[in-house]
Amino acid sequence: MSKSKSTSPRETKAAVLRKLLSRKTGADIAAMQSATGWQAHSVRAALSGLRKAGFSIEPTEPAKPGAGAVYRIISGPEGAR
Repeated sequence: MSKSKSTSPRETKAAVLRKLLSRKTGADIAAMQSATGWQAHSVRAALSGLRKAGFSIEPTEPAKPGAGAVYRIISGPEGAR
């Protein structure tokens, strides 16, 4: 009988995205891109997917002029966080 190492499940990129958006400060598109390795259009598609799943995501104006909007999860479907 061979021994196999038990591995813990890795954190998905969608989970990383939810964690970033759940922070009080939220995250902008650039931060989400660097955390996931995705391109901007993929990040925006993931945001749309989260909205379809029942998450309420609020874009806010950037603190600095010319910077991108900052997104934050306001509420989510029951038991989703």
